[in-house]
Amino acid sequence: MSLLTNVMDHSLDDGYAEAAARRAEGGKELPGKLRARLGLAAALLLAAVVVTLGAAQARISAPTLAKEREQLIDRIETETSAADGLQKDVNGLRESVGSRQREALEEHGGDKAELVSLLAGATPVRGPGVKVVVDDAKQAKSGGGGPRESSGFSDTGRVRDHDMQRVVNGLWQAGAEAVAINGQRLTSLSAIRAAGDAILVDNRPLVPPYTVLAIGDGRRMSTSFQDSVDGQYLHVLQQNYGVRATISVEDEIRLPPAPSLTVHTARPQEGGAAGRAADTGKGTS
Repeated sequence: MSLLTNVMDHSLDDGYAEAAARRAEGGKELPGKLRARLGLAAALLLAAVVVTLGAAQARISAPTLAKEREQLIDRIETETSAADGLQKDVNGLRESVGSRQREALEEHGGDKAELVSLLAGATPVRGPGVKVVVDDAKQAKSGGGGPRESSGFSDTGRVRDHDMQRVVNGLWQAGAEAVAINGQRLTSLSAIRAAGDAILVDNRPLVPPYTVLAIGDGRRMSTSFQDSVDGQYLHVLQQNYGVRATISVEDEIRLPPAPSLTVHTARPQEGGAAGRAADTGKGTS
């Protein structure tokens, strides 16, 4: 009887019951995995849509950007051509003014016209001389004052406007007949000033290295400059502050005329010789 009772109570093997339970539990987890997969697929689909739209937008806007770039290039070329044309006009007018100034000087100054033009920097010149190249230190830093500007000793290694003033003045004193810095001809009215870290010559900014060309007796001028106080000052800048400088004797140097000359006090005498005669006549009558 106990055997029949056991068979009736356990008609299904326990292993089958456990397998059926596991299948039931697996059926409950299946929807969660499915949702995760669906979410991943949706995210990938959204990313693909975004990338596709971005590529399409870039493809659509590319011709517009290219057109704008071409228009900008054309505008730059047009403005550059216009600036070149204006510069040619300025050079032509400058030459015309210079020729009239020379005519006036010849009329009222005679043989001294060429000398006056040379001293005023109104004519291009060439001849032997010296070349001085001054540059910032290799580790120069922008901004801030050095020992030549303040009481501190944190020098920046940059060449200052008063450094170039001393170099130019030393060359004049050494016998230079004409001087130019980076192609900018100097006259008796030229000014070397600073605007921030930039050095200005007659309000025109210069970029280092600063090349100073001086016409004169090259060997004598080089020796005189290096032995002068200003030459020793430049040597101190090299030794103590890392400023780079070289000086060389040149067989031929060409300097352009000064860009603009303005007569402040001189004027031609009215009437010329006839006027002087008339004035003399009036004085004796």
